[in-house]
Amino acid sequence: MPGTEPPTSNVRAALREAVRRASLAHPDLDEFHLTIEEAGAGEPVVFLHGLLGLNEHWIPAVETLSKRSRCIMLEFPLARIPHKLCSIDAVTAMVKRELIGLLDGPAVFIGNSLGGHLALRVALDHPEAVRGIVLAGSSGLFEREIVVGRTAQHRPSRDWLQMKINELFSDPANVPAGTVDRVYEELSNRRAARALVRLSKSAKSDNLAAHLAEIEAPALLLWGRGDTVTPPSVAEEFNELMPNAHIHWLEGAGHAPQIEQAEAFTKAIDDFLNEFDPYYPLRSRQEVA
Repeated sequence: MPGTEPPTSNVRAALREAVRRASLAHPDLDEFHLTIEEAGAGEPVVFLHGLLGLNEHWIPAVETLSKRSRCIMLEFPLARIPHKLCSIDAVTAMVKRELIGLLDGPAVFIGNSLGGHLALRVALDHPEAVRGIVLAGSSGLFEREIVVGRTAQHRPSRDWLQMKINELFSDPANVPAGTVDRVYEELSNRRAARALVRLSKSAKSDNLAAHLAEIEAPALLLWGRGDTVTPPSVAEEFNELMPNAHIHWLEGAGHAPQIEQAEAFTKAIDDFLNEFDPYYPLRSRQEVA
């Protein structure tokens, strides 16, 4: 019933034990920390971006959703991750480590691209920590390479990067100002370029198809119709494999719908939270608009 407190859980203890075990496999794990930004109060909603993403790309959604939820954004400067930690296993462990200090109960996870993949890994490892999951252009089944390995490792030209970044969007005019310059500067550092390539390859090799049926939490597949990196067929496959998933298509959006169709993206999440979560108070559209 609305207003009922969520049940207590052992989320924090389970995450702490998982990170302890991960630290044995990755001794450098504790030396690398993510940037955490929060807004709002209420039940927690965790945002995880993709390889080329930033926390700021969630701001349009957070400005609305923070009126009803505690929005937690985790930014991992993937291009600066040490070589030994450039794997989906290590980055998942980094996320879990940060969550120890942030969660004392389950949360809704929202992930774009690699961020969706990380959310899936958390859901598989710790179902008690996940009340719901929103995937937007998630990896974990199939993803076309955003940055080609050999080219990325040999200082790609700005024009080439412009072309590749444009491919992420249904309309290249929606690419945020300064994105190409930022990525060009990051990939001019060969160490950073190799880190991105290594992480991309690790994600591509971590196919979760055989395990997705284990995720029982409600799942919203919030997919751009014009996504060419994880095309609509990928969303349909997720929908077939996850027992409590449904697809919401976003017209006029590519691989980053939170940027390209921010209003429709946010409304779909707001509706999803209302639909499955009895702990959120029911509010009129005017209250959350």
